[in-house]
Amino acid sequence: MQHNYFVYITTNPDKSVLYIGVTNDLKRRLFEHQENKGISNAFTSKYYCYNLIYYEHFQQIEHAIEREKQIKKWSRKKKEQLIKTSNPNWHFLNDEIFKS
Repeated sequence: MQHNYFVYITTNPDKSVLYIGVTNDLKRRLFEHQENKGISNAFTSKYYCYNLIYYEHFQQIEHAIEREKQIKKWSRKKKEQLIKTSNPNWHFLNDEIFKS
C-alpha cells in the first residue's frame, strides 16, 4: 500500500509570514487553512497563511515529520532558498492542488 504524506509551506497574501506543516491530505488541509482564515487563534488563521508556496511528498510519515522538524529549525533565509528551488517567483500553488 502506498501512503501519501506532505510537508508544506504556506504564506500570507503579502508573503511576509511562513508556516510549515505536515499532512496526509494536502488538498483537505489547504481547504481547512483557507476556510479558517481570520476566525480562530490558530497560527495559520491569525496570520492568514493559506497560500501554498512549497511542498514535498513522502511515503512514510516518519520521514515527513523529520523533514518538517528540520525545516522549522532553519532561518527565514534558508527557507526562502528552499522555496525558490521549485517556485522561484513564489506563485501560489493552491489552484494546482485543487485541480488534481
